[in-house]
Amino acid sequence: MDKVVHFEIPVDDAARAREFYGSAFDWDLTEMDMGGGNMYTTVTTTPIDETTRQPTEVGGINGGLMRRTGDTPAPVVTIGVTSIDESLKKVEAGGGSTVQPRTEIPEMGAFAYFKDSEGNVVGLWENF
Repeated sequence: MDKVVHFEIPVDDAARAREFYGSAFDWDLTEMDMGGGNMYTTVTTTPIDETTRQPTEVGGINGGLMRRTGDTPAPVVTIGVTSIDESLKKVEAGGGSTVQPRTEIPEMGAFAYFKDSEGNVVGLWENF
């Protein structure tokens, strides 16, 4: 059974959102350059293993703040899968569609976004 492993909150003003979530919930927020001028803010809500970057608390998940786009106008939950390519085939066979194809993040893994049968955008994550 695949599990929810990450969340993303779309934002219009990253600095304002970091200030809000950091002060309201005491989350640790770290800006990352994803290349090409794309910035992403990692959100740590629960302690992590420094080697694996995975939460150390059972059931805990961390997330990120991302730039709001037409494809991702609302919060996105991300499901951990063994193979993004195989999962996207199942999504499409079930009536969903690919929004963002498999995209690698060096030394971490890969992600994709899909639209489900109800029009919701959901993320996929594959560890390396």
